[in-house]
Amino acid sequence: MWLVLVPVALLFAIILLPIPRIGGNVIVGLLSAAMSAALLGGLSPVEVAGAAIEGIDKLAWVIMLSVAGSLYAESQVRLGAMQTALDSFRALFGRSTAGLVCAVIMTLVLSGSLLGDAIAAATVIGLLVIPTLAALRLSGERIAVIIVMGAVIGSGMPPISQSFFLAASLTGIDPGEILGWAYLTMSVSVVIAMLVGVWLSRGATGAAVDAPKSLSVVLRTRWRTLIPMVVLLVIVIAASLGFNIFERLPGIAEGVAMLKGVPVLRGLAFRVVLAILVALLVTLAFAEVRRQTGAIVVCGLRNVSRTVQIQLCAGIMVGVFYEAGLIDVVQQATRHLAPHLMATVGGLATLGVGMLTGSQTTAQTMIVSMMAPALTHLGKDPVSVAMGAAQLAMAGQSMPPVGLTTFVVTGLVGGILKTRVDPVKTMMLALPVTIYFTLVGFAFWLSG
Repeated sequence: MWLVLVPVALLFAIILLPIPRIGGNVIVGLLSAAMSAALLGGLSPVEVAGAAIEGIDKLAWVIMLSVAGSLYAESQVRLGAMQTALDSFRALFGRSTAGLVCAVIMTLVLSGSLLGDAIAAATVIGLLVIPTLAALRLSGERIAVIIVMGAVIGSGMPPISQSFFLAASLTGIDPGEILGWAYLTMSVSVVIAMLVGVWLSRGATGAAVDAPKSLSVVLRTRWRTLIPMVVLLVIVIAASLGFNIFERLPGIAEGVAMLKGVPVLRGLAFRVVLAILVALLVTLAFAEVRRQTGAIVVCGLRNVSRTVQIQLCAGIMVGVFYEAGLIDVVQQATRHLAPHLMATVGGLATLGVGMLTGSQTTAQTMIVSMMAPALTHLGKDPVSVAMGAAQLAMAGQSMPPVGLTTFVVTGLVGGILKTRVDPVKTMMLALPVTIYFTLVGFAFWLSG
């Protein structure tokens, strides 16, 4: 068991303890765990390199999804699509204070879906919506919790659903097997967030909010900005219904098939990534966006750089863990344990890591990479394992009392409003969504 205990203990120690210079550094923790596993497993440098490539290959579609999604999201902000989305949602929900809050939540969910990361979505769209919410004279905590809920839900919302795709990768199943459940569970979370938002907006005493333009006016004057988004949705929905355009078009189909045979780069051949790239090319057809290509690339890569670095290091660790035999040791050690006990302990660990790191990616990498094979080995349904992992990892992002995502958002809101925003109070206000994800996650892990 030392083969497992030492790397895992090292990983937790570096990430969670205040060690000088390296404490809290997720990248150092992942690489240190990988190297210690390689040493204890007696792997040669060649074997480590091969394992690293194989591990990164396991997460290739998630990595490519992050990069492509971030570039696309930045291009939509520059095009004005996100402002159009906000105006459209405002038109749909009316001019009331509650309607404005619901429109903001929907815009954040849409942005989070494009970026696949809660902190990135909150940062990118926060600057757009904070002044709007501040006009209602809502407290800083209420503004922050609206942003936190929308961003966390968006990080798992299909079609660009990083949380579910990563869970599927770590479990070893095709993401298409869980997208139906993802749409259902995430839609319920949006309803819960809106109800919380309406409750938070009660008694708002701000100045009267400007009446939104009608939906027909918004679409008539700004419909062009939605063209790339519509293209993306059409391609993704068609693929989910069994018509994958990238496998039907002559020339492109052969190129995609060839790309699927190349390690790591095969992530580009994933249908959602290809759909995003097509939508990005359509966006670049607009002169106002094309003139900002350099800025889009720089900002898009900067927004996702930390996430991609973690994903690459996570891939290395996962690959080395498999090659060194850690996963086999865990499966053997847990074969006599009750599946429900494993699921409960693993779920609590996933929540804890997600809370402390503010990243569903890190939570899944640290816990699910070992827990998923163990649970499936004990007879759990892989679809249920992947669904539970995604839900619990998202719950951790807003879990009190140390939710890093909330600390980032409250800092952003407080900086703009020039006031102190209490992060713990914000986390408590977000509990309905956090508890929902927690309950759904455990329901899948304990019943699958």
